[in-house]
Amino acid sequence: MSVEVLDKLRDKGEDACQKFIVLLKQQCVLDQYPRLRDIFPGIRQGSGVSAPATPPQDPDHISKINEYKTSICSTYKKVKEYNSGPGENVLLADRYTELLIVETHRKQREREEEIRFRGEDHQQVLKTRASEAYRRITVDQLFKRDDVGDVPKAVILQGHSGHGKSFTAQKIMYDWASGKVFKDLFHLVVHLKCKELNDISEECSLVDLLSYCPSFTSETAEVLKDSKRKVLFLIDGFDELKFSFEKTSTVPPKDPFTKAPVEATLSALLKGLVLPKCFLLVTTRSTASDNLSKLLSDSQRFTDILGFTEEGVNEYFQRFFKEELLAKKAFDCVRTNETLYTACSIPVICWITCTVFREQEEEGMDITKELETPTSIFVHFVSTLLEHHCQGLSQPETLLRSLGQLAERGLQKHQVLFDEKSLSEAFPDPSQATKYNPFLCKFLLKRKVKQERLYSFMHLSFQEFFAACQYLMLENEEEALKKLQELFRNFGYFKAVVQFLFGLSNRSIDTHLIKQSRPSIKAHLQEWLLSVLRIQEDIQSGIMGMDKLPLLHCLYELHEEEFVRRAMGVWGKIKFDRIPLTRTDCWVLLYCLKCCSTIRSLELTGCNNITAEKLRMLQPALSRCKELRLTVERLSDADVGVLISALGEGKILAVMRLQDNSSPPSSLSVYKDSRGLRLDVKPLLPSIIC
Repeated sequence: MSVEVLDKLRDKGEDACQKFIVLLKQQCVLDQYPRLRDIFPGIRQGSGVSAPATPPQDPDHISKINEYKTSICSTYKKVKEYNSGPGENVLLADRYTELLIVETHRKQREREEEIRFRGEDHQQVLKTRASEAYRRITVDQLFKRDDVGDVPKAVILQGHSGHGKSFTAQKIMYDWASGKVFKDLFHLVVHLKCKELNDISEECSLVDLLSYCPSFTSETAEVLKDSKRKVLFLIDGFDELKFSFEKTSTVPPKDPFTKAPVEATLSALLKGLVLPKCFLLVTTRSTASDNLSKLLSDSQRFTDILGFTEEGVNEYFQRFFKEELLAKKAFDCVRTNETLYTACSIPVICWITCTVFREQEEEGMDITKELETPTSIFVHFVSTLLEHHCQGLSQPETLLRSLGQLAERGLQKHQVLFDEKSLSEAFPDPSQATKYNPFLCKFLLKRKVKQERLYSFMHLSFQEFFAACQYLMLENEEEALKKLQELFRNFGYFKAVVQFLFGLSNRSIDTHLIKQSRPSIKAHLQEWLLSVLRIQEDIQSGIMGMDKLPLLHCLYELHEEEFVRRAMGVWGKIKFDRIPLTRTDCWVLLYCLKCCSTIRSLELTGCNNITAEKLRMLQPALSRCKELRLTVERLSDADVGVLISALGEGKILAVMRLQDNSSPPSSLSVYKDSRGLRLDVKPLLPSIIC
């Protein structure tokens, strides 16, 4: 309870805290109850940290800090995006969206849930992680007191590539300078970007390193001499440092003005040997967080960025598009694709998706046909990370090939977590396994009295994508085709890999990731799919409907209208009887149907879960069906118009059955009377047949 009281006081500002402490001293409360000094460490002399005590007001220092803040606001209020041209920027406020950050180290089962679950199930997992049980924390709480009332000296902000670590660092700088965060906690906040430190070859003091910080001047450095000032060093991208701290043999500097090798100077700052009273906030990928933790003091807090919740994705779309209707249209489209919806919890994929959608919207494209497939979005994502997050990587093809081998072996063993032995088998070059690899994540799991390092892809869908890539990167084409036949034989389990292969064979996909052209693989993929459909037509019931759904997804990923039309023509009578259809299935079905000028026969009956929402999705194509058998659940008066539009003009409507014990919608009765239709209302007869 005492910690809560002190936190409430801190929320009221520095003056309130000081008045409270003065009041306690005046009333001799501390003398009568000495244990209060332990309960409220923030009022002990020389220990703990609360809002910084107001130092003697040096007008010169105050002026320098204010000038620094003004410069920071000007520098940090805009952000340069990956595709920005010279002079192009966007406002930080138009992009930054609150991330899901937790303090809890998750167990193996919880990690697997985050990796394996998709779509709505994945969002439900993130919703659980946002609960109090996982100790969700916001940016302004990073230096809040812990359970015993202490403020951490160092905070690790961990996140996978593309999860918004650097963006968050920029937001912290801007908000501090604007007086929105850490206003009463730190007098000075400086921003060190590790990527920029790699190119420094000469010896540098800490003040020399700070000259690389935006807006930091020699005048600002004078503030560091004031020991009463609370300073926060925001060190961004620890994992990007090329040098190793383990090999540093130089005597570390003891003050911010002594020159030493860069690694020695930075090591001294992280270990608290230089400016020991300062605070640290360090961002890093998971592959380097354990090494970072060893350098920092024992007083540290661990935090982990999990990405966007569903609310976060929705908010990002609103900020990006600004127009509410356009944002909703884009968000609704993404929600219809389970793989893409799952991936959009990653901020960079959210940005890629919005960027592509806006471009297509501006060009007036039909988003049903032209909206980027998961394969194309994943290709954009991998290209972006290779270009901007792989400093020091000389052979990306080797990295992608090794990732593909690891991914395939994992899928064969139903495995999404990998030990260090598995990594060493897939990666001949150990540095490519973790140091220069933005696609793998590392975490520590407690095994009795030890800790075990385990690795994973960001999500199972990325593991499936890299497994598909390696089929196109095999140097021996005969071997590639042999492996492809094996993949076809196990299609039921590897269907996602086959779907990505169809996507990668699309002629308009940016194939610079994969240097070798494999037209024979594309030909084999198409011939296999057509042969499966021909067999189905020959024996009618030879392939159950559940097996046919993935074929539609293959056609959607390929996204080549001419071949889709050919395949749908071979299919002929399309029947999904008692097969539950998700929103993603309906979207894919809509695309395939719209590629055809007419559809001979479509049957969606039984337990397809065709709701009014899904009916609206399918409506543009259903009216072109010569024969349509359709089950619709929970039809209301408001939905009857959609059903009528779906039926289209000139149809012969034989009978309509409603699965309900109540009366049919009144508007449907009017429609029935106008068409001379017999209407049966019976329980458990789930079909509307036309």
